[in-house]
Amino acid sequence: MAFVIAVAQRKGGAGKSTLSANLATAFAEQGLDVALLDADPQQTLTRWAAERANAGPRALKLHLDAPAGWRLPVALGKLRGQDVVLLDTPPHADTDARIAIRNADLVLVPLQPSSADLWAMDATLELALGEKRLAAIALNRAPASGKLLTQVLAELERRNLTLLAPAIGNRTGIAQAFAAGLGVTEAAPRSVAATEMRALAAALLALRPN
Repeated sequence: MAFVIAVAQRKGGAGKSTLSANLATAFAEQGLDVALLDADPQQTLTRWAAERANAGPRALKLHLDAPAGWRLPVALGKLRGQDVVLLDTPPHADTDARIAIRNADLVLVPLQPSSADLWAMDATLELALGEKRLAAIALNRAPASGKLLTQVLAELERRNLTLLAPAIGNRTGIAQAFAAGLGVTEAAPRSVAATEMRALAAALLALRPN
């Protein structure tokens, strides 16, 4: 059975699509069969896949589909033979996000260290709780240090929320790789960003249901 991860965050611009694509390539690097489902109306992953078609031999094999919310369960049913399926969910459509979360094993919430992102995260956590799904938080585009980062970390600890390590830093290499249709593990495999992405992928696999 596939390990289905819904990448969800109520606030737009949290980096859901970029993180989904980079995690997919990090999983594929390990020899896993990986699928990406682009359920976000912005279709960012679909555009990324179009660029990927021209990326050459560095681009590892991935399956990508873009089902509408109501078609998502059917699309997932066809992918149960995959090792990992990542769902890129819409930021604002509660109905489609709920369908994605309901059909996932784990909800991954990208969180940029800002008050606005922290506040917006609550709606996603409530959806996960309502569907009885485990939610884990990944700090994304995080600075190495700073007062706001410290405050956000303290708030997550106070609320006893599951925070995955390591944080993904605010690194230009990730954006550059994404623009070329690649993951950072493919475009810059020896970079700090690639190391962080592999470690986050490993932390997610550790949460895979038995």
